[in-house]
Amino acid sequence: MGVLLVCMGNICRSPTAEGLLRRRVETAGMEARFRIDSAGTHGYHVGAAPDERAVAAAARRDISLDKLRARQVERADFERFDFILAMDQDNLRDLAELGATAGRARVELLLAYSERYPNAAVPDPYYGGTDGFERVLDMLEDGINGFLQTQLRPRQR
Repeated sequence: MGVLLVCMGNICRSPTAEGLLRRRVETAGMEARFRIDSAGTHGYHVGAAPDERAVAAAARRDISLDKLRARQVERADFERFDFILAMDQDNLRDLAELGATAGRARVELLLAYSERYPNAAVPDPYYGGTDGFERVLDMLEDGINGFLQTQLRPRQR
């Protein structure tokens, strides 16, 4: 299953979500079943490491973002991935403009899978303080847990 997590610049929210999803999948021993990546709708930070505050917040929860580098969403991603999960409505709209309807990927909000924050936007913590990165992690954990529960549920025949 291919999952692409998307925010605007790919240095705060989406790499944190990527690291968190990777960690959950690895902990469950299911890494062979998933292809996980993240990207930004804008190319502001292509090649850059995640924001140091995101790295520190993730590390406090035993999630490594060290090897991740920002990249921009490409049209081919809509064929490469099964799910493209956006952090907010703005990114969802940008994905639609890039051609989301032309590919096979299911494009939706990550928090459509959230129990505690259903269909909410994951706020961009870039211009805030440390607390914002912790709140983002709480929201991402809830959305990713819901996503995994939904996707790993046995199929009805």
